Amino acid sequence: MTLPNWDLSALYQNEQDPQINKDLNALSKKSQKFAEEYTGKLKNLTAVDLLKSIKAYEKISEGLGRLQTFAYLHFVTQMTNQEASGFYQSIAEQVNDIYTNLLFFSLELSKLSDAHLAKLLKDNKLKKYAPYIRDLRVSKPYQKSAAIEQVLHEKAQTSSSAWSRLFDETMAHLEFNYGSKKLSSAEIFDLLSSSNAATRKKAAQTIEKTLKENARIFAFITNTLAKDKAVEDKIRDYPHSLKARNISNLIEDEVVESLVSTVKENYKDLAHQYYKIKAKFFGVKKLNYWDRNAPLPGAKEQNISWANAKKIVLKAYKDFSPEMAEITELFFKNNWLDVPPKKGKDAGAFSHPATTDTHPFIMLNYQGKQRDVMTLAHELGHGVHQYLARKQGYLMADTPLTLAETASIFGEQLTFESLLTQAKTKEAKLELLTSKIEDSLNTIVRQIAFHEFEVAVHQERKKGEISIKRLGEIWYETQSASLGPNIKLTKDYQYFWSYIPHFIHAPFYVYAYAFGNCLVNSLYMTYKQGLPNFEQKYLSALSKGGTLHHKDLLAPFGLDATQPQFWQAGLELPKSYIKELSTL
Repeated sequence: MTLPNWDLSALYQNEQDPQINKDLNALSKKSQKFAEEYTGKLKNLTAVDLLKSIKAYEKISEGLGRLQTFAYLHFVTQMTNQEASGFYQSIAEQVNDIYTNLLFFSLELSKLSDAHLAKLLKDNKLKKYAPYIRDLRVSKPYQKSAAIEQVLHEKAQTSSSAWSRLFDETMAHLEFNYGSKKLSSAEIFDLLSSSNAATRKKAAQTIEKTLKENARIFAFITNTLAKDKAVEDKIRDYPHSLKARNISNLIEDEVVESLVSTVKENYKDLAHQYYKIKAKFFGVKKLNYWDRNAPLPGAKEQNISWANAKKIVLKAYKDFSPEMAEITELFFKNNWLDVPPKKGKDAGAFSHPATTDTHPFIMLNYQGKQRDVMTLAHELGHGVHQYLARKQGYLMADTPLTLAETASIFGEQLTFESLLTQAKTKEAKLELLTSKIEDSLNTIVRQIAFHEFEVAVHQERKKGEISIKRLGEIWYETQSASLGPNIKLTKDYQYFWSYIPHFIHAPFYVYAYAFGNCLVNSLYMTYKQGLPNFEQKYLSALSKGGTLHHKDLLAPFGLDATQPQFWQAGLELPKSYIKELSTL
């Protein structure tokens, strides 16, 4: 069966589409006119005029977003293609230049007095944008003058953005010599979940060798980006390295600290306990790290067809909510997905919200494993969330990262429970449980260990450049603590920090996975306990986009992430699966 490739024509026909230059020229003129009309004048606007300015800003921003989205999606499936790469960079630079005309707007809006804004927001039509204004003003204490903000914005193209692009292109060009074959990163990492022990070991050794050979460039990129971030943090007077991420996530420092400390306190009962059980399945005292996500001995390697994967996820979604299944079917019917792995394509998977007048796009690297089915369920959850949130408009549709994983992990949970219910044999249940537990460990324990690695790296970088050897030591220390005494690490495992894209693209992104997973575990338990009108409350929450903070969003479900017991409760579900596995 031919796997589908996405159709980007809802954005533009192709990179030669004449509409691209027309839009660039039109948006450039509109942004200049906008700056002339409103620079220095926001404090004197009436509610009607402020509403008019926000709508104009939103329309220009969405137009720029359309251009960036198309260039990015066109690029990620062919990252070794120089024409696609050049087109992506060209659009990024032109959009960046146009956006400099708009920088003043958010700065001036955030500087309006609370009293003046409160008076303006009494206007019912302007009140619609109150969440946007509220969230914009969170970073008010750390904003600088328009001149400094413009320099920071423009230099990103030759600093953080440039180094991120170098990382992406370097990873895309890497060839992993596996026997007579040259594999991509997506293909070689997929072999770590092979049912053949020799295949897993050989794949791991191939990865070690390739990452070690390229460690110098990855270490240089990591050091440069950490220093770049430290410079900007100092300019903005952020009190610590996490502050910028916590602000963008609209989350309190103490809530993140509570999440991290709670997960670390549970390392022993989660990862350590599970790998002890899994080692017994393998008949060894310690598992090699490449067996961490391996199928259990004797398990038959599945090859789940794309058609069957669709049926599995659609059934799980439909059993929970026919409305959710209807939205999901749109992705399949209209080619909103790019599914097959191929040379030069970005590894991993994502769902991109695109623009509110089009639809989300999902990228996968589907290879027929059960984990690939769960990835499909995960990304379709994102897609449904993004599709429902479109009605909030371009400025308020996106959620902070901490809430962005809600629908995706919930979709995985629905799919897992559906498959577990249908499992007819002990072996099938064992396979499902181990897969689910490992997914939970990878998105809770492993991500917090990643977070600890980042904290240490950014802290040490303030003292000077970090050597490749020291980066490996930090990686060993943080990963060993999370994996526990029943996982055996090789010397060259020390280079595995280098392939994690989140460290490069979005510093301190990773704790959001643990946040989302614990949140969904608590949310799912309220569903199983029979909370009245759960489906309606859930879909309503997704449709709110970024208009509600976590406390308000969770209130209808009787949940509160500011309470210490919230995180512990969120860990009880994977603990129950580990307990169930031990009895089987």
